[in-house]
Amino acid sequence: MSTPTASAPHAKAEILAQALPYIRKFHGKTMVIKYGGNAMTDPALQAAFAEDVVLLKLVGINPVVVHGGGPQIETALKRLGKKGEFIQGMRVTDAETMEVVEWVLAGEVQQDIVGLINQAGGKAVGLTGRDGGLIRAKKLRMLDQQDPSKEHDVGQVGDIVGIDPSVVKALQDDQFIPVVSPIGFGEHNESYNINADVVAAKLATVLQAEKLLMLTNIPGVLDKQGALLPELTMKRIDELVADGTISGGMLPKIAGALDAAKSGVNAVHIIDGRVPHAMLLEILTDQAYGTMIRSH
Repeated sequence: MSTPTASAPHAKAEILAQALPYIRKFHGKTMVIKYGGNAMTDPALQAAFAEDVVLLKLVGINPVVVHGGGPQIETALKRLGKKGEFIQGMRVTDAETMEVVEWVLAGEVQQDIVGLINQAGGKAVGLTGRDGGLIRAKKLRMLDQQDPSKEHDVGQVGDIVGIDPSVVKALQDDQFIPVVSPIGFGEHNESYNINADVVAAKLATVLQAEKLLMLTNIPGVLDKQGALLPELTMKRIDELVADGTISGGMLPKIAGALDAAKSGVNAVHIIDGRVPHAMLLEILTDQAYGTMIRSH
């Protein structure tokens, strides 16, 4: 698809007309967006992301942003002379690391995103799991992959107990765009670091979102030959996991996506966050900019 030039107004009009049925179909619906990867660290992509979120809100769609911040946490820990330790892909989070996670995610990263969206003309509000009792959590019990009788202690890493979306709904109904940091709280008011993909999938389920959009650093789910799979069903995903096509960091993403799809979220999109405005193109045009996972 060539990009329309100024001399091709009909091409631009065609794109706008193509968006109309999608705007009509999704008006008033909620979309949960997991924001991470390159889209989050490249200034041009950051600006494009903020514009997309504001545009979705202006055409009557309700975006809710859930963000990660792995690279930013790493940088902050290095500054303090702490080395990040991982067990089975999970960050080991002692009390000091948890403090860093909180001020990086709920302070720096969240406020950057809120600022970008506001700059693009939206009204964003930052939340953590504590606000309005949004995310209740408990300590994650991590069993060893090789020996399930063995348990790893990963510190203050959380498992979601429940999500109360009333604060998100109240903000949405009032033209605000919620930006959620993936931090939960336990029964003794302790903090928990939770995987942002997991929070996004669970929040999409609880809000009965129309779509869950996950921005990543890959074009989508690829087959063994490296070609993009634009659409996947549950059955096909099982086959791809079994033959090793889907592995590594893609597994938790896909697991979260599947859970959301099974629990009533109409479609989950895994999108290439390195393409400017990929989210808008995926939602409002016929063009596929990632992989769509359907529940049936």
